[in-house]
Amino acid sequence: MKIIDAQIHLWTKENAVVVPPHRTEPFGIEEALREMDAAGVHGAIVHPPHWDPNSHTLAVEAATRWPDRFAILGRIEPDDPDRLERLSTWTSQPGVRGLRYTFLEPHEKSWLDDGTLDWLWPAAEELGIPVALLADGFLPQFARLAERHPGLKLILDHFGVRRGNLDEAAFASLPQVLALAKYPNVAVKTTGGPQYVSDSFPFASLQDRYRAIHDAFGPRRMFWGTDITRMPCSWRECVTAFAEHQAWLPPEDLPWIMGRAIAQWIGWKRDDWC
Repeated sequence: MKIIDAQIHLWTKENAVVVPPHRTEPFGIEEALREMDAAGVHGAIVHPPHWDPNSHTLAVEAATRWPDRFAILGRIEPDDPDRLERLSTWTSQPGVRGLRYTFLEPHEKSWLDDGTLDWLWPAAEELGIPVALLADGFLPQFARLAERHPGLKLILDHFGVRRGNLDEAAFASLPQVLALAKYPNVAVKTTGGPQYVSDSFPFASLQDRYRAIHDAFGPRRMFWGTDITRMPCSWRECVTAFAEHQAWLPPEDLPWIMGRAIAQWIGWKRDDWC
């Protein structure tokens, strides 16, 4: 089984301001490859982080040198005067398969309501470019977006949890997330799970949440991953906690959730994955 992690960050900026529990030291290409090899992870989707302005260039370098190991969900700033032109050639860059927006900065929190990103949705839909959104505080807007643009492939990050919380408080939004399964253009990254629960490996409290996502979305719209630099455990433990501790999961669904599905969703075409 080929394993693809649906979300990692790479950065090299020293003294980067990152939010705990994120590791604060740089996490570069070679370190990622060493840890992936140790964990049995064959590929990863890089999300260039906002705290390093050179992170997109680093991600492209990783995908250029290791095209079978890295793909990228990057970002075009909405105030870029050449944004539509850049979007038209976006996936011609090595490894770049789509976009991701997080709405973490104060000035970004209105973007789904004030028209800032209205240029993006129809253009990405027409070009077939998938978009991932960290939309835990914007699930109604996410639903409207999915309905208005049925040809736009959308990815909801991190279970749609309420970030900054644990256990029931973190997953209080799960019913709203499950309701999004009626839109066939919506998939969910079940990434970062261990940081949203208080129990330790193998994180048994996540099993019912994983199963709820699986039962609603199916294995081809459910993407396993880690956000490894925020994890309270090793990469190998993240792999094992899902791959070996979900007794409810049909065996034929495991390869889809752990890699094949996201590779297919974002068009990362590989003979052995897609």
